[in-house]
Amino acid sequence: MLNATTLRVIRIVDGTSVDGPGLRTSLYLAGCAHQCPGCHNPQSWPFDAGEDWPIDELIDRIEENDFDVTLSGGDPLYQIDGVVELCRRVKEHGRNIWLYTGFTYEQVKASPTLSRVLPYLDVMVDGPFVEALKDRDLLFRGSSNQRIIEIH
Repeated sequence: MLNATTLRVIRIVDGTSVDGPGLRTSLYLAGCAHQCPGCHNPQSWPFDAGEDWPIDELIDRIEENDFDVTLSGGDPLYQIDGVVELCRRVKEHGRNIWLYTGFTYEQVKASPTLSRVLPYLDVMVDGPFVEALKDRDLLFRGSSNQRIIEIH
């Protein structure tokens, strides 16, 4: 059962440089209802994919790596309670946080539930992947409709 103390994680990549600037700990979270055609990670769509990770253990892993953090998936915002708690704790350690979501920034900001994550984010990469707008030359995003938005 997922709650504010557990996240459903498909994969953790330690020391990646493709999900934001510098070396990062990237957490790929399970669950995505956007199901964008051409998605590079369709195995992340099922909400029961991966395994439950206690947030305490994720924080330990992040601190052991000593890198900034990227949340991707799936779409992390489908696990909003746990994501908010994780981000709050990551920020206590002074780390930079990037979050990838298929929702637009405007949708997140307008939602009383989803917007709870915004105070903890440094950057949001927003919007669904659109196969017709795919561009391999874009930095840190897959299609030209997606935006890299500095939050803090």
